[in-house]
Amino acid sequence: MDRRAFFCTLTGSFLAAPLVAETQQVGSPARIGYLFIGPKPSPEELARQRSRPLWVTLNELGWTEGQNLLVERRFVGSEDEARIAAADLVRLKADVLITWSNGLAKIAQTETTTIPIVVVGAGRDLVASGLVASLGKPGGNLTGLQILSEDLIAKRFELLRALLPRLSRVSFLKDRVASVPEGHESYMQSATRAARAVKVVLHPLIVVRPDDLPPAFQLMSRNRDQGLLVAASPFMYSHRRQIADLARMHRIPAIHEYREYLEAGGLMSYGVSVPDLQRRAAVYVDKILRGAKPGDLPIEQPTKFELVINLKTAKALGLTIPPSLLQRADQVIE
Repeated sequence: MDRRAFFCTLTGSFLAAPLVAETQQVGSPARIGYLFIGPKPSPEELARQRSRPLWVTLNELGWTEGQNLLVERRFVGSEDEARIAAADLVRLKADVLITWSNGLAKIAQTETTTIPIVVVGAGRDLVASGLVASLGKPGGNLTGLQILSEDLIAKRFELLRALLPRLSRVSFLKDRVASVPEGHESYMQSATRAARAVKVVLHPLIVVRPDDLPPAFQLMSRNRDQGLLVAASPFMYSHRRQIADLARMHRIPAIHEYREYLEAGGLMSYGVSVPDLQRRAAVYVDKILRGAKPGDLPIEQPTKFELVINLKTAKALGLTIPPSLLQRADQVIE
């Protein structure tokens, strides 16, 4: 069974309210600035990305790229590139900026306090990050969805232990791409506490570039680590196929945040639904383009999560998934 994650707001069903304004007049298209960590896609890949739920939902809400909507996409690979790209989108006078992490949201907010920012999946609490005043009434120019990545680390360790009862050594793969120091340290501290709670030795491995991934997995093998926790971030998501391939090559069972890692060959995931994130983010963008103020739109938080297991990858790793774990899964990929 595939249960779609859904989100709740702190102040009711404001997103279901009727539209309060007509779309912008023909000849005056809205402009979206899209800031994402990852390699610049090929024309073919970019065409496929336009069919993702974010853009499909915007189209369903009345925004058609090339007609009443212009999209300025920027793909970055470092914090410096992110700052340059954010400044460029501000210079182009985007009507809304869309970002995918606390780090990128922080960078965007540093560049502008007036252009609305919608963060699609903030992994760290936005209040604790200093990006909004409160979840119910963010204030300022930022709103969106936070996905409680840090809060779910302990649960992912529990699932990894259910898969590997003798688990004692785990690698933690994290990146420093376009992050902010306090966010990086907070995520690391959460992982350390979660590992200590289940009596697991944690080996943090920090990468900056895609070329750092193969040596990181070689080090995992030399350390004889029995499992892998992959941190949630745009960088990891962009390179999920390479990560899945390396995990299979080195025969290291890994747990991820999103089911898209499993579609790329990963073993197990526990988290929210990325398509649902994108659809909900599109509603925020639509509301803002129609006149809503981001500071008045409550931050959404997830209320359900999905556990997905890839049996094909388990077989390739020589693993037998315990029946009790299979029964807990929302979806099994065979």
